[in-house]
Formats: sequence, C-alpha cells, structure tokens
Amino acid sequence: MSLRQLLAGEIRSLFTDTTVMLTVFLGVFLYSFLYPLPYLKQLPREQQVVVVNLDGSQLSRQLERMVDATPQIHISERMHSLAGARERFLSRKTAGILVIPERFYRDLRLGLRPTLGFAGDASMLLVYGTVLEGMSTAAGTLAAQVAVQQLLLEGQPPRLARDQFRGAWLNLRTVFNPTMGYVSYVIPAVFVLILHQTLVIGAGLVSCAKRGTTVSSSPGMLVLVRCGLFMAIYMVLCLYYFGFCYDLYGIPRQAEMWMLAAIMLPFLAAASFLGMTLGLVLPRRELVTLVVLLSSMPLIFSSGFIWPESALPRPLVLLLQMIPAVPAIKALLGVNQLGAGYADIVPQLAQLWLCAGFYGALAWYLAGRRLSTRLS
Repeated sequence: MSLRQLLAGEIRSLFTDTTVMLTVFLGVFLYSFLYPLPYLKQLPREQQVVVVNLDGSQLSRQLERMVDATPQIHISERMHSLAGARERFLSRKTAGILVIPERFYRDLRLGLRPTLGFAGDASMLLVYGTVLEGMSTAAGTLAAQVAVQQLLLEGQPPRLARDQFRGAWLNLRTVFNPTMGYVSYVIPAVFVLILHQTLVIGAGLVSCAKRGTTVSSSPGMLVLVRCGLFMAIYMVLCLYYFGFCYDLYGIPRQAEMWMLAAIMLPFLAAASFLGMTLGLVLPRRELVTLVVLLSSMPLIFSSGFIWPESALPRPLVLLLQMIPAVPAIKALLGVNQLGAGYADIVPQLAQLWLCAGFYGALAWYLAGRRLSTRLS
C-alpha cells in the first residue's frame, strides 16, 4: 500500500468514527467553554455574612460599615442573638457569622486587643478565605485608626504618628497574574491537559484492538502517518485554544508563535504516540477512555501548577515525568505566563522529545507485533 493510499484510508477511518469525532472536536470545543465557566468571576466576592453586634457602640457600628464596604463581604443581616445567626448559617443562607464582642469599644480604647469571632464553613476554602481576608482588612484598618488617634491625643504630629504606627509601607505589584484571579492562573495549564487527554483518547480509540491494523502497510509507516494526522488536527485546535480562547478570557500572552510551535510539536507527537500505545495494549476501546479519564484529576493536582512538586513523593514526581502533559505545562507556563526564554525551557523540550521517541518506538513495536500475529 502506498503512502497516499494509507493516508486516505486513515483520514476516512478517522472522520467516519463518531466516537473519535465527538472526543476530538466536540470535546475540545465544549471544554473550552465549560471548564472556565466557574472561574469567570476570577475570585469570590460579596459573600453574605450575618453580624451579631453585642457591643452596640458607635465604633462597633463603624466596624460593621467598614466590613460591608470591603469587596469580599456583604452584610446581609444584623442580629442580636448568636442563636438566630447560627440557624441562618446552618441553613446555608449565609457564608458566615461575624460576632463583635461586648466591651469591644472599651477594650480597644484601653489599648487591649478585643477578639472578633467568626464562624464559617472551612470546607469551602475559597469562600472561607475570602471572608476572613475582608474581615481582617477592615479590622486592621480600624485598629490603625484608633492607634493613630491615640497618638495624636498624646501630642504626636500627624505624620510622626502615622509613621510610628506603621514602620514600613508596602507597594505590592502583581507580576505574572495581573488580575490575581483563577482564569489567568488555572486555565492555561488546564487547556494543555485538555488537549493532552483528548488527543490520547482519540489516538487510543483509533489504534485499539477492534479497529485492527492495515495488513498491507508497514507498522512504522502506519504509526507515523497516524501520528502526523493527529498532529495536523491538533495544531489547528492549539491555535483555537491559545489564540481565540486566550483573547476571549483575557489571559495574558507573552510567547511568540515560534516558541509555542517548538513546544507543541514534541508535545503533540508524544501524546499521539502515547495514545497509540494505550490503544495497542488495551483489549477494548472503552478501556482507553476509562484509563485516561481516571488519570485526569491526579494529573491536575500532580503537574506542579496547583500543588507544588516539593510536597509530592519523589517517586511519584519521577513517574509523572513520563506523561507528556507535565513538561508541556511547565514549558508553556514558563514562556507564555512567566516570560521565560527559549534557553529556560530546553530541559522540558528535551524531555518531550524523549517521551515522543520512547512512546513512538513502543507503538512501532506493538504495531509490528500485532501485524505479525495477524499474518501468522
């Protein structure tokens, strides 16, 4: 069989397979909208909180207003008993309870440190942390005002009182995540993982046992043609993800086109060969999808961009280096979000090419063994 006939047969086989088409095209398209949807608001804001003010002083009411003015918190109700607030919280009608203790004003004026109480659901970590951030910001600001006023009453000049209370002034500037949100932080890495998983599933389904192999073609030519076909398709999908989707979600982009191509070429080749290897090893097509989908969540939390590699067991980190998505995520985040140069990603590129060579040779061997089995 000639190369032209083999390519035409593979294209026909691929585009007439409904399962593969749904995975490769519909899956990539739907994930580009469904996965970022929960992160579009970037950070939790205006979380509803119930306030129980047991002090009733003017200063405590000022604290309420300051808490309500923060972008993190919206005071939905004010109650006079902790029991009523507790009932509202347990019925999940509020994100937390702020308790201003008795003698709050007196203790603060005496230079003591009154303790503000907060009840929240710590299992919802983002909401819990956001509410605590808003409360601590408001409480710290009020404490600063009271301290500066006390120094002014003691005869300190306003500028000296301010500088004496705060010895250092911070000028914080976000560098790699200007919005300080989750879209710019999570989505670029997850897009790489989506491309990886769908490509592995698609190549695995095509190569699985029920599809068989073309007897009249050499295994090496079959593997290379199949890999080239998937790479051509996914190059277009990469342009969609890293072009249109980045602009749609306002994700910063620093990498030049040639650097993205330098990463995507070995990445797509390695993922294609890995998918073919799985398809040639597993006996049933549905097992390919099952294995890849079950590995998705472990890969997300083990790739190093959500959970640091230093906190993972060393054997697991070494094992993950055999998954093409791991070095591809590091390389892409480096050049696209962190401004790294080509020399900085050479180790990841070498790792991707090694993965491509290893899985390509393995797929070649398995395809040849299946061909010899069929001929015998």
